[in-house]
Amino acid sequence: MKRTKLINSELSYTISKMGHTDSLTIGDCGLPIPDSVNRIDLALTHGLPSFLDTLDVVLEELCVEEIVIASEIEDKNNAIYEEILKRFENIKITKVSHEEFKNMTKESKAVVRTGECSPYANIILKSGVVF
Repeated sequence: MKRTKLINSELSYTISKMGHTDSLTIGDCGLPIPDSVNRIDLALTHGLPSFLDTLDVVLEELCVEEIVIASEIEDKNNAIYEEILKRFENIKITKVSHEEFKNMTKESKAVVRTGECSPYANIILKSGVVF
């Protein structure tokens, strides 16, 4: 068995295949997922699993050098925004419009759908290198 917390085989496999600057999106349950992108659907019901719980587990497996968030999150979901800032104090943060964010998900290796039901609780994680 794996030693890390991430036990979802599809998500673990996706992360293991990522190279430098590849991206992985984690989204709320309403984020549209392009047909051309792998969907990893973790949503069970409203709120489960949460965006932040999912993000925290992924961060134990994935080295991140940059994140992309929708600029609207700062005003529309400040609680989640503040939690994101705590997790990425020394990481480049790029803010784009929500429309641009949705367009950028087309380049992700996968979009992870959570049960989160709060607005703009979405993030694109760009893979760094561990050396």
